[in-house]
Amino acid sequence: MQRTHELFQQARELIPGGVNSPVRAFKGVGGEPITFERGEGPYIWDVDGKRYVDYVNSWGPLVAGHAEPDVIRRVQETVAKGLSFGTPVELEVEMARKLCELVPSLDMVRLVNSGTEATMSALRLARAHTGRDKIVKFQGNYHGHVDALLVQAGSGALTLGVPGSPGVPQSVVADTLTLPYNDAEAVEKCFNEHGSEIAAVIVEPVAGNMNCVPPVPGFLEKLRECCDKSGSVLIFDEVMTGFRVGPNCAQGRFGIKPDMTCLGKVIGGGMPVGAFGGRRDIMEGLAPVGGVYQAGTLAGNPVAMAAGLATLEKITAPGAFDGLEATTAKLVDGFKQRADKAGVPLTTNQAGSMFGLFFTSESPVTTFEQVKACDLEAFNRFFHAMLEEGVYLAPAAFEAGFVSLAHDETAVQETLDAAERAFARV
Repeated sequence: MQRTHELFQQARELIPGGVNSPVRAFKGVGGEPITFERGEGPYIWDVDGKRYVDYVNSWGPLVAGHAEPDVIRRVQETVAKGLSFGTPVELEVEMARKLCELVPSLDMVRLVNSGTEATMSALRLARAHTGRDKIVKFQGNYHGHVDALLVQAGSGALTLGVPGSPGVPQSVVADTLTLPYNDAEAVEKCFNEHGSEIAAVIVEPVAGNMNCVPPVPGFLEKLRECCDKSGSVLIFDEVMTGFRVGPNCAQGRFGIKPDMTCLGKVIGGGMPVGAFGGRRDIMEGLAPVGGVYQAGTLAGNPVAMAAGLATLEKITAPGAFDGLEATTAKLVDGFKQRADKAGVPLTTNQAGSMFGLFFTSESPVTTFEQVKACDLEAFNRFFHAMLEEGVYLAPAAFEAGFVSLAHDETAVQETLDAAERAFARV
């Protein structure tokens, strides 16, 4: 790992913490982050030449796998014509059409550059649409580094032990109401007290930033019911779950139609991208049609659109998602069987091609408090043992894992053989 170590030392002198996104720093698990240089199918190689089976998949976007040939070909063809123009392009119209066809809640969509931009813009539009200020979010749900949403967030904020952030004024979060995830009773109580003031509820329909925690029966239904009664806007943050938990996203899987949806990750196929959309009457409040301002220089850029469209073709092909979900189930079941064999308390969750490993005997894991109570040291030992065995998991106990279409039987078996040896060392 000599080259990785040298590069990290150089990076620490030039980049805060040596990384451009905090969870990459390995602070949650200890040690130094690994520098990678290439990927192919289910595998990635570090700068020292070691190969790993990858379950991070660029934090979710690479549902087709690394360097998928058709995706790369589409990108290369597009790049040859120019990187971006700052003008309308045909590919952004194709992407908008495809998203509106596949995602139940989308009548119209606006393309942006990141998931954070998508959630920030969706909330601004929801507040303008309702003429209200308060928003509801949930403990352990992460919606990007938007000031008003950095309250009891998950993911990196949990890993680093700072659920809020310095630099966020109290006045900015004064209208943010935070509730326990998967607690329908708390939702109803909140709406009974503040319903007429609530502009929007934003939720990860499957929490993926406090590891992978699916909704309990009735939770999403209660959100829909309360928003309908109060006239609040229900926003599904599907930046992570979009095309990861089903070919029609989480809303298609669970049969709950939000008023607005935020997307990212998969729809860019590995390129920076985001989107938000929803009901036509809400979306037409955006400039230049309406008065709510939102803009982005590289929004809808052709390279990201090409990568995303090629990726969506792969995941929505007949039978593709069923096979992907079955592969994920085989992996998750294999982890559980090998943990049981080693006498290691482990609970697993799965939603489509997302999965979670929780070092606890408590089952099922459905709440933020349960996630925080898991044995983090056991996870850290398992993480490093798997790393030595050539399997790359997310370097944080609060992150979901992702399987791709490229994870074949060989890659899964290789992972489970490694897991058997790793659990023996936990």
